Amino acid sequence: MSVRAPVPGSGMRVRVRVRGTVQGVGFRPYIYRLAGELGLGGFVFNDAQGVVTEVEGLDAAVEAFVARVGREAPPLAVVEHVTWEARPVSGEAAFAIRESPRGETPDAPVAPDTAVCGDCLRELGDPADRRFRYPFINCTNCGPRFTIVRGVPYDRPLTTMAGFAMCPACLAEYEDPADRRFHAQPNACPDCGPSLALIGEGSGVVGEAALAAAVAALRRGQILAIKGIGGYHLACRADDEHAVATLRARKHREEKPFALMAPTPAAAETLVCLDAPARELLRSVERPIVLCPRRADAPVAKAVAPGAPELGVMLPYSPLHHLLAAGAAVPLVMTSGNVSDEPIAFLDADAVSRLHGIADLFLLHDRPIHTRTDDSVVRALPRPAFLRRSRGYVPASLALPDGGTPRPLLACGAQLKSTFCVAKGERAWVSHHIGDLENYETLRSFTDGIGHFQRLFAVAPEVVAHDLHPEYLATKYALEREDVELIGVQHHHAHLAACLAEHGDTAPALGAIFDGTGYGTDGTVWGGEFLYGDARGFARVASLVPVRMPGGAAAIRQPWRMACAWLWAALGEAPALPPSLAGSVSERAWAQIGRLVAGGAASPLTTSMGRLCDAVAALCGLRAQVTYEGQAAIELEAACDPYERGAYEMPLSDRAGMAVIDPRPTIAAVTADVAAGVAVGEIAARFHTAVARATVQMCLAQAATHGTERVVLSGGVFQNRRLLASVAAGLDAGGLRVLVPERLPVNDGAISYGQAAVAAATMSAP
Repeated sequence: MSVRAPVPGSGMRVRVRVRGTVQGVGFRPYIYRLAGELGLGGFVFNDAQGVVTEVEGLDAAVEAFVARVGREAPPLAVVEHVTWEARPVSGEAAFAIRESPRGETPDAPVAPDTAVCGDCLRELGDPADRRFRYPFINCTNCGPRFTIVRGVPYDRPLTTMAGFAMCPACLAEYEDPADRRFHAQPNACPDCGPSLALIGEGSGVVGEAALAAAVAALRRGQILAIKGIGGYHLACRADDEHAVATLRARKHREEKPFALMAPTPAAAETLVCLDAPARELLRSVERPIVLCPRRADAPVAKAVAPGAPELGVMLPYSPLHHLLAAGAAVPLVMTSGNVSDEPIAFLDADAVSRLHGIADLFLLHDRPIHTRTDDSVVRALPRPAFLRRSRGYVPASLALPDGGTPRPLLACGAQLKSTFCVAKGERAWVSHHIGDLENYETLRSFTDGIGHFQRLFAVAPEVVAHDLHPEYLATKYALEREDVELIGVQHHHAHLAACLAEHGDTAPALGAIFDGTGYGTDGTVWGGEFLYGDARGFARVASLVPVRMPGGAAAIRQPWRMACAWLWAALGEAPALPPSLAGSVSERAWAQIGRLVAGGAASPLTTSMGRLCDAVAALCGLRAQVTYEGQAAIELEAACDPYERGAYEMPLSDRAGMAVIDPRPTIAAVTADVAAGVAVGEIAARFHTAVARATVQMCLAQAATHGTERVVLSGGVFQNRRLLASVAAGLDAGGLRVLVPERLPVNDGAISYGQAAVAAATMSAP
């Protein structure tokens, strides 16, 4: 925030512009009250760039106004700049809130959706209040924002509340500067606002009766589709094994963990082990799903998160969620309202159509959702570490360093954990989580979202950045755009550039980028890479030893294929089917995959660290096939014995003139230990320690070679809490500064921002 103080005089008038997230957060009412407190005349209004105010009065009062306007802003405001210019004194004594001008080019950040505030919660539970148990209570300090916005400036006619005319009581609040709902755009009450309805199985009740019936259905073990802030949830009792198993079967979600909603912080403590940072995240206004170590005695069904070491827990964030959770009085499964791999449903007719056969009942309301938005998922390490950045955080902008982009641009992101990014000037907007671009519905969500962001932030892209992989749907979309310049960005370079740009770091750095799949500049599948560079360019300075990836993408779904490939590499000959896999893989299939590895047919080379983790998980007998991305690696981490201090050999060597980490001795040792009956927990721990030590050794060597003291750790493999902590500690002990993503996910959710940073740097290069 920058503030210039006015020059003292005998009386003065100034025009002040405030930029940042200052619309929809009670900023104009705050200005109104501040001006009144200081005895100033003038006016305030929203425009397409933020908030504009003119104040007039005694010199000292005007000086105090300029000094305080950013410093004492409302809790949800993010003030980036405050500038002023002198204006002729007019003698204006009254202060007014004026209507926003229309037709301007928008450049004002839109506020994210936030959890219901304490004041509204107190009213929600007060029988004497006219909004007692009203599921859509809100004020200027809380409630829906991004998901109901159709355009800027943020005024009611440009939200999905436009169809609800305020009753006299609500309008009086809206127009009263002393009221907490002064110019609260979603303001409503039971007499004039949105209302609930419960449908299905002959039900057709509305209002409080719908809420009571929904709670009763949850308590008796039924599955509900619930319309929330950014889309539909599917909910059931988390302690009911039959209900959770039924939800899994109907949703076609075999083993991927379900998120939970605990009615209170105390209830959350019975589910997971919470430290101070996790408690803070859980209670934050963003209300994300927080991943924490599960308690052994957590009162949830086994089907909630089979094989997972953590549970994802959130607290209620909308008034409707508060009422449902309190009524049910037990933790609830609260998962995205979709069929597996589809985007979350957010339109009522589509939800009823797609979720019919999954949900027993539908609890919906008549406030339209304009933009579908999933729940965010984070860990506290102790800073928030995003796995999915969405509701509560989007569409907060990120800066682009080095002056930003000289031309407006769109970055299309990756295939998995898809996001896109629009940017102009020094500001970039990374989208909400879209999902995996593997079907028409998700691709439609992707293209619709791009159109909305382009309109919302007035970005008409002249440049489109994309991944190098020719088969990514995001890449194909980019190539089909007309009248734009295309810039291809290597996947792992985007990871490196995203982390550097997030930290405002423009000098070259070393990056250890570990993930599952990324198209390399040599046409092979990268994923265990050491890069040296910045947003302007990079050199690949080291990697994992390459092995075959038999069957290509099929090896991602069947980790036993990677076990075969790594055994071939370790032994130098056709390996026998390990006993640990004999119950999951036939001798015939094993021999067929062995022939693919030997001949190289349909088996691209890969340096993927994610696929190495898959191979070890398969060799340990943990997971021969997966039902969701990263499952094998997650279960391998979960299996680690916390008391094991040993490590396998994983040497550094040279291959064709490039430094490599060589896991072949590790694979041989793992195989021998499995055959000898060594506990899986010991094997998993020794493997993790070997990877961490080899990574630290390679980083120290390459940092010395290239004269840098900074190392970026990024890529989906670093979602592994144990590996990230071990590598970071080793680098710190070696005197290197570690950079990890903090405002974006470490996984492919950050790729679009990295592409934007690379494209901006490319355009700015001399």
